[in-house]
Amino acid sequence: MLSTRLTNANIVTMDPRHPVAHDLGIWNGRIVGLDDAVTSLPAREVVDLQGATVLPGFIDAHVHLAWTGLKAATPSVAPCTRVDDVLAVVAEAAARAPHGAWVDIAGYDQRALGRHLTAAELDKVSDGRKVFMLHDSGHACVVNSAVLDLLPAEIAEQGAFLAESAMTAARRLRLPYSQTELADAIERAGRACLAEGVTACAEAGIGGGLLGHSPVELGAYQLLRDQGRLPLRVQLMAAADTLTPVTAHEADGIPRALDLGLRTGFGDDWLSVGALKVYTDGGMMARTAALTRPYEGIGATGHTGEFQDDPERIKDTVVAGHLAGWQLAVHAIGDRAVDLALDALEAAQRARPRPAARHRVEHAGLVRPDQLERFAALGVAAVVQPNFLRYLGDDYATIMGEERAPWLYRGRGFLDHGVTLVGSSDRPVTDGAPLRAVQFMVERATLSGRLVGPDEGITVDQALRAYTVGAAYACHWEDVAGSLAPGHRADLVVLGDDPRRVDPGRIGVIDVVQTFVDGRATVKTAA
Repeated sequence: MLSTRLTNANIVTMDPRHPVAHDLGIWNGRIVGLDDAVTSLPAREVVDLQGATVLPGFIDAHVHLAWTGLKAATPSVAPCTRVDDVLAVVAEAAARAPHGAWVDIAGYDQRALGRHLTAAELDKVSDGRKVFMLHDSGHACVVNSAVLDLLPAEIAEQGAFLAESAMTAARRLRLPYSQTELADAIERAGRACLAEGVTACAEAGIGGGLLGHSPVELGAYQLLRDQGRLPLRVQLMAAADTLTPVTAHEADGIPRALDLGLRTGFGDDWLSVGALKVYTDGGMMARTAALTRPYEGIGATGHTGEFQDDPERIKDTVVAGHLAGWQLAVHAIGDRAVDLALDALEAAQRARPRPAARHRVEHAGLVRPDQLERFAALGVAAVVQPNFLRYLGDDYATIMGEERAPWLYRGRGFLDHGVTLVGSSDRPVTDGAPLRAVQFMVERATLSGRLVGPDEGITVDQALRAYTVGAAYACHWEDVAGSLAPGHRADLVVLGDDPRRVDPGRIGVIDVVQTFVDGRATVKTAA
C-alpha cells in the first residue's frame, strides 16, 4: 500500500525518461512510481491536486541559514535612506541592551546613504555599547569606537568601515553564538525556505571563514536533527580555515584535515557534510570583488577590489583540500578572482587527477568570455545567484560598465560551453525565492526593467533545471534528488501555475501551494 498518491496533477518530473505525469506514488518517503505504475494501487491518502503543477523540490545550492535566521531577528536599518534614521535605529537598540553589551544591527548598505557612517556618529547614540552593524553583502561591517578599541591598531586605524579580513577580526570579538541560538535561527530560516518551495540546500561555510558563527557550529544542525526540528535537508560546507595540519602516512598525501567537533551519529539523508568552502575575494556590494580592470563610476580611480589572502596561500589551500579528497566550493566573484580559482583548481587536478570531484565556483559573478572554456575544460560547475541582478543589477551594471555588464552572472554562456549551471540564492544577501530567480534567468531584467546581458537569457526549462537537476548534481545528490523518478526522495513542490506556460513576467509571482519533504506536506498557503 502506498503512503500517498498524488493524482490529477501536471507533474513536471525533470526526468527525460518520463517527462510529464499525472499520478505519483509515495511510500516511506520515496517515489515508487508514476502514472499506470501506481494509479491502481491502494493508498492511505489520495490527494487530488485538481490540475496543479508539481515540480521536484527546489534545491538552493548556496545559502547561509544561520545568518538568515539571525538577521530576521535582528534590528535592521535596511529601509533607511538617511543617516539620522539609521542612528535612531541604533539608539533604540542600544537603549534595550545592558551597558557594555554587544548591539547587533542588520541591513547596512552605504549606497542607500551616499556614504559610510563614522565611528563618532555611532558613539553618540550607543552609550558605551559595542555596535556591530553587518553590511548586507556579508563582506563588511561598521563598528563604533568601543569595538575599534578592542582591535589591533592596524585594523582600528581603518576607521568604522571594516571589510573582509578586518571585518572578520571584528566579528570574532562577538562570536560565538550558542548552539541553541543558532538552532533557533536555522529552523526559522529553514521554514522560510520551505515556503518558497525549497526542500534542500547547501549551507555555504560553517565553523570559520567570513560567516561562521561558532567553532562547533555543526552541533546546532545536529541538535535540530536530533530533536526532529530540521525543516529541510541540509548539506554543510566546512570553511577552509577549519582545516588543520595532520600527520598522515606519506602514501595518503593528505596535508590538512578537518576538526569541526564532529560526533557519533552524523550524516544521513537529512544532514551531511558537502564541499570545502574557500574564499578568494570579496563582493560587489562592498566593492571588494577582485577585478582585472577597475570599478567604474565609484570615485576610486584604479580600484580593483581585493583578495581575502595572499593568492599563493589561497591556491595552496585549494590544492590541500583537493589532495585531502574534498569537493571544493571556491568563492570567486570578480574575474580576477575567477582566474585565481581556476588556476588553483587546475593545479590541484595536475597534482592528483580527480575527474569526478565536481569542484564548484561559487557566484562566478563576472566571467570573461575567455574564462568560459576553462570552466568547461576543468569540469567546474558555476553556482550563480540570479536574484543578485534582479535586485542589484542596476548598480552592478553601472560599476562594471557597458562592456563587462553582459558578463555578470551568466546563463547562456555557461550552457553553450557545456558548463553545469546551478541556481542558488546566497540568502539572506537578497531574496531567496527560486521562482523569482527563474524569471530573471529568462528575462535578465532588473526590478527597474533594465536588461543586463539579455543575450545570457535561457529558457524556462533550463532555468528550472538549474534549481533542480543542476543543483542536485553539484551536491552529488543526482541519484536521489533533482527529478521525480522512482527511488528518488519524495521532495516536491506544488505550484499554482506552470512556469513553462505562463508569461515569463509572471513566473516570480506563481503561488507555492504546498511543499513536500520526505513525502509529507510541510507548507500550505492560499493559492
